[in-house]
Amino acid sequence: MDLIVRRAAVAGIEEPVDIGIRDGRIVRIAPSIAETAATEVHAAGRLVTPSLVEPHIHLDAVLTVGQPRYNQTGSLFEGIEIWGERVRTLTHDDVRRRATQAIRWMLAHGVTHIRTHVDVCDPTLTAARALLEVRQAWRGVVDIQMVAFPQQGIYSFPDGESLMVRALDLGVDVVGGIPHYEWTREYGERDVKTALRLASEYGRLADLHCDETDDDQSRFLELVAAETIRLGLQGRVTASHTTAMHSYNNAYAYRLIRWIRNAGVHVVTNPLDNAVLQGRFDAYPIRRGFTRVKELLASGINVCIGHDSIMDPWYPLGVGDPIQACFVMVHYGHMSGYEEFQTLLDMVTTRAAASLGLTDYGLAEGRAAHLVVFDATTPMDVIRTIAPRLAVISHGRLVARTTPARSEVLLGAAPEVVTFQP
Repeated sequence: MDLIVRRAAVAGIEEPVDIGIRDGRIVRIAPSIAETAATEVHAAGRLVTPSLVEPHIHLDAVLTVGQPRYNQTGSLFEGIEIWGERVRTLTHDDVRRRATQAIRWMLAHGVTHIRTHVDVCDPTLTAARALLEVRQAWRGVVDIQMVAFPQQGIYSFPDGESLMVRALDLGVDVVGGIPHYEWTREYGERDVKTALRLASEYGRLADLHCDETDDDQSRFLELVAAETIRLGLQGRVTASHTTAMHSYNNAYAYRLIRWIRNAGVHVVTNPLDNAVLQGRFDAYPIRRGFTRVKELLASGINVCIGHDSIMDPWYPLGVGDPIQACFVMVHYGHMSGYEEFQTLLDMVTTRAAASLGLTDYGLAEGRAAHLVVFDATTPMDVIRTIAPRLAVISHGRLVARTTPARSEVLLGAAPEVVTFQP
């Protein structure tokens, strides 16, 4: 063995197990492995899961909060305006440096697979070219997919369609879109049809920002589902955000959810950003403004959780930890039922992996060894404490670790250690 994780708590297995890794793959999961390994990680009964998968981030925009100005209204639209100003000052080194720093943060939190959207509404494609280099530099440690994302719209930005094609020809992996931000409904329909046509022609996956608005008349997701079926792209298309679904009448939402299921469209919800961006134009009561996560899950639709932003014009906070997003989703989505904590972890592991089309992934013998050891024993405690990642394993190699802080109460004769465990 090259690496063994000792006494790991694994979902679905009653007693702790050892996990043996050789040549980058999980080769044995057993109550005890007699062999030794050059590297051994002692989980001591703590929870071990597949490594975290980030299905929705914007690495070109990370760490730009306040540049050139802060978002004073906190709205999505002011954020897009500010980003449009910041794009004019992007340089290759600027994008590469910020993205690399954010990836390090994410890796320390157990993320080994990332899907990043990159703004291609830039005639020089500066950010796309820089992130292609970043993708190559991290290969073998963090696997990165890139989405050609038309932030200003495919048809509301000059030569938007040709820029999308240029980005795909450069090697960007996934086709994006943003129909609700186009100037007209007709432009939005063309946005969806063009994005999915390009996905079909290039043999690529598609991931569209779709209906990220409180407007209950923004209904492009039905077209995404219809075009997915028409082009035979079932299972290869993701709709991100879909927050307008929160405001649809129930009869329409019921019909739409059936179409999404039939089309095999994946859905990404982004609780951190949308918790602060949505409902900005409401008087009381103020809508939560997120997609219908529970209803989608109950209908058998694959839903996963994205972080979306790290300190950028849309969201000034964040440290690149998907478990923070899970923590917010507990409150934001009323997902505090005991079994729902495991569902939340699935939404940043196996469900997110399905959205990215990952096949060689999961905690099973024969799969690539991408694992994370949490400083907690149950999914509920992982999310409750936003537990540190004691060890992160990528391609069978220990690539990150955290030594948790030590807290003490100093009231008695000797310090009393506080573990935050009942």
